[in-house]
Amino acid sequence: MTKEHSDVLVVGAGWAGLAAADALQGAGRSVVVLEKARGPGGRSATRRHGDWSFDHGAQYFTAYTEDFQLAIRQWSEQGLVSPWAEPIHVFGQRPNHISRAEREGSLTRWVGVPGNNAVLKALSDRLSVRYQHKLTELRSTNEGWRVEVEAGDQRQAFYAGDLIITAPPAQAAELLGEAHPLFEVLNDHPMTPTLALMMGFDQPLALDVSAAFVNEGPLSWFCRQSTKPGRDGEAWVLHATPEWSQAWLDQPQDAAASALYRAWAELLGVIGSQPTFIQMHRWRYAQSDSPLDRGFLADPRSHVWVAGDWCNGNRVEGAWLSGRALAEALTKSSFSRA
Repeated sequence: MTKEHSDVLVVGAGWAGLAAADALQGAGRSVVVLEKARGPGGRSATRRHGDWSFDHGAQYFTAYTEDFQLAIRQWSEQGLVSPWAEPIHVFGQRPNHISRAEREGSLTRWVGVPGNNAVLKALSDRLSVRYQHKLTELRSTNEGWRVEVEAGDQRQAFYAGDLIITAPPAQAAELLGEAHPLFEVLNDHPMTPTLALMMGFDQPLALDVSAAFVNEGPLSWFCRQSTKPGRDGEAWVLHATPEWSQAWLDQPQDAAASALYRAWAELLGVIGSQPTFIQMHRWRYAQSDSPLDRGFLADPRSHVWVAGDWCNGNRVEGAWLSGRALAEALTKSSFSRA
């Protein structure tokens, strides 16, 4: 079994994890990021199939704070993000989570180019990120933390003084165990699922509406991906409501996909056009029912830090700010082993 040592281990290569890792590396810490997927992004991942690409999680992001606005300007200059001005239709009453600024169109919507994980790919390129590393064991030692992972057919051990977890709260609680001081708040934090349907068509569809919030039936959102900069092909992403997603979460994917497709086709009057490619993705922990406003969670005595969008308001911006705030606190912490 191979072994590797660093000052900090980060579990998860989404917005929170990579923001924290990038800030810590900039402060002079050695950091290793462990990610079970094949690439960065978390719920901002982009999936590709043939000529189609799908932002099947987060659809866009906005910026309320000066820090995130500054970061977006820098990413825009690097060609990593671009404004997305496609009109968003609303079927039914507007959802409560849409801010007044978004409703009035005064807040710029941004997307990654060519996919929503573009910024995260750029961040990961300058970090030590290990993909397809599935965490199998977590153990506290006198020197810090020992993490065992499976990587293909090999097992590896990673050691670090501080541990950052950016997994969903239920998964973070399971990793830490019932005896850990953060277990209760993590285990009791509710998250709702979202079923996302990806559809690719060989020919363009003659539809006037390309993006919409839906408040009728099983759908909550749909988007024609080619309306975003850097995307080609007739690719669509549909999101189900949390309630519908929960009811169908463990049902056969083909049945759920057919039901969502029919709801979308009936809503837009699509007749005779069947997707060439259709695939469902289950986001089991998509949104927090009651997001915190704490930035991050920490137990400095055990050298455990937890970040994520759910710690800071559910948005992409919240996840990035969560990771940055955590990194600043860890750097300043008198408890740090580094």
